[in-house]
Amino acid sequence: MGRPGVCTLLFLIAPPALAQAPLRGYPQDEWKARKEFEDKVRAIPQAERIRIYMEHIAAHPHAAGSAGSKAVSDYLAAQLKDWGFDVRVERFDALLPYPTTRVLEMTSPVRFKAELKEPAFAEDKDTSDPTQLPTYNAYSASGDVTAPLIYVNYGTPEDYEVLRKQGIDVKGKIVLARYGKSWRGVKPKLAQEHGAVGCIIYSDPREDGYFQGDAYPKGATRPEQGVQRGSVMDMALYPGDPLTPGWASEPGARRLALNEAKNLFKIPVLPISWGDAKPLLEQLGGQLTPEEWRGALPITYHIGPGPATVHLKLDFDWTNKPLYDVLATIPGSSLKDQWILYGNHHDAWVNGASDPSSGASALMETARTLSQLRRQGWQPKRTIVLALWDGEEFGLIGSTEWAEKHKEELRHDAAVYINSDSNGPGMINVAGSHTLESCLREVLRDLPDLGIPRADPDKGKADGGKGKGRRMLRMGSLGAGSDYVAFLDYVGVASVNMSFGGSDSGGVYHSIYDTLTWFRRFSDSDLAYGRALAQAMSTTIVRLADSSILPLDFNPLWRSVDTFTGEIERDGQKNLGTLDLREVRQQVALLNIAARAYEDELGAWTRRGTTLAPEKAVKLNEVLSHAEQSLLLADGLPGREWYHHSIYAPGLYTGYGAKTLPGIREAEEAQRWDDANREAKRVAAALKAMTAQVEEATRLLHQ
Repeated sequence: MGRPGVCTLLFLIAPPALAQAPLRGYPQDEWKARKEFEDKVRAIPQAERIRIYMEHIAAHPHAAGSAGSKAVSDYLAAQLKDWGFDVRVERFDALLPYPTTRVLEMTSPVRFKAELKEPAFAEDKDTSDPTQLPTYNAYSASGDVTAPLIYVNYGTPEDYEVLRKQGIDVKGKIVLARYGKSWRGVKPKLAQEHGAVGCIIYSDPREDGYFQGDAYPKGATRPEQGVQRGSVMDMALYPGDPLTPGWASEPGARRLALNEAKNLFKIPVLPISWGDAKPLLEQLGGQLTPEEWRGALPITYHIGPGPATVHLKLDFDWTNKPLYDVLATIPGSSLKDQWILYGNHHDAWVNGASDPSSGASALMETARTLSQLRRQGWQPKRTIVLALWDGEEFGLIGSTEWAEKHKEELRHDAAVYINSDSNGPGMINVAGSHTLESCLREVLRDLPDLGIPRADPDKGKADGGKGKGRRMLRMGSLGAGSDYVAFLDYVGVASVNMSFGGSDSGGVYHSIYDTLTWFRRFSDSDLAYGRALAQAMSTTIVRLADSSILPLDFNPLWRSVDTFTGEIERDGQKNLGTLDLREVRQQVALLNIAARAYEDELGAWTRRGTTLAPEKAVKLNEVLSHAEQSLLLADGLPGREWYHHSIYAPGLYTGYGAKTLPGIREAEEAQRWDDANREAKRVAAALKAMTAQVEEATRLLHQ
């Protein structure tokens, strides 16, 4: 997965020259020595090392469940063992369907059979590897349907509203949607809900091809027959193995029947290239599309339905296949029962040089950095767990199954989960639990000026790395774009997702063209951004692992919830609803008071520089690390009980995008006022529980 657009940008800048800039969670008399230590940490990562890992990981196709993925996990485990980590590989057997039949043909008014194959290019030897997975959407239903074709633009709720107003019905039709605007899994979801019998998704060159720049191999964008593979599991209901929701898909585990899996659609879904889509679009009649529905193909875009009629036939093996999660641990000392976790997936749809090898290689260089520190005598206070997940591309499978298996352990021991995915040129992207915002602001403040473009919040664009006196903007919220989901939304671990990206125009995502050759030519050629990510992650991990007090700040949390509440209230007023958020407002105000009192006590401790007694340190940090769990809903969100977080979740129709205060917001959007008010009471109770945690932390710190 791992597209950079899913996170709100955090724009960081060089700070004013301070001899001792604050370090949250450390007494003031340790700041100078700590800064010197972290300077040494950031000097260790090397771009050339990252290149070596990438050349191993992305050398061959390694889709989850394949021999290639097993070979990558073996390489990663062996390397981590050589560096002195305690390494274990945990296996899960999950439903990972590979395609066995793929047919798309137009039967009238002319005959046409889609190629459904990405051609190899002589300029890039990796594009001809015989072990590539074909182009398909994982968890599409098997099916054999023939029906009139209808074009639905991006296939969003707004697009179906346009069709409704024009009196166009997709029931019994096969819809053709273009990639963009929404996550791919939302497109078949809405198609099925509106009665379509099949869904085809194509990459229009306006968003993903020659309209944006020269196509590969001449340029970076998607070529004529390039296809975006990807899962269409309905992750808004639950991620992970569709047949084991809420428990681990280990060998021998009980499993649902295939037709019992609520997050699988009932209609066939197939991704195609614009080269295969163009003949279909040319044969559509009916109304002209609105101007904003038109892509960049040299045709007149019509909606249909028909006269184009298409035959879509798909089948899959529907078998369980092995996944291999690689876990590497550094034991902690005085706070060893608190874990700082950092994960990135290692599986790819094909070679995956960008997604995920660029991020996985930065994790490996972070691991080497930590191993070097250990050789120099360093041991963290907290235990550090590094994870390379399998099966992310199919629906966050490896991380979800691991979190479900270790749920009780994680709820007791996990303090923070850090995630990365693909990485490349552009801005730093950060989103996550707002309690971590201040900590991340300080980490990013202390990174060296890498010549990487940073943003001017006054102008909203990059300033070429000058960063004169600017401040970091507020952290974004997390939806469902990568492996943080199970940790934040299911277990309740404060989580953050961080990577660089967004400035390159690459259009080879989830295709055979995401290769080392493409990456060297059109992405992070000198791996400056890979090194920067390893520096950022190494700094974040050692700072979290060594802090005397877990560096959480509850002020950004109440401010964010206050903002979310205001948004919902304004929407409710527009809809003339009877929405009552007074209890939420009251609890936000009480959390505000508690957060400020905690900050006062933390500031006093910081200035005193007193060492916490071991028993108090353990108890205080335990309260802080469990604070995020107080925001969980015991019964989960309405209709999707796997998701427990009251503040963050992916939206039912936003895919990767976050839906904040999801229980209230989605009920309000549907104008179910009784449901919205009931959810408001649950959110208020969660905020009250969080306030109690903050007050307890203040009491312990004061004593």
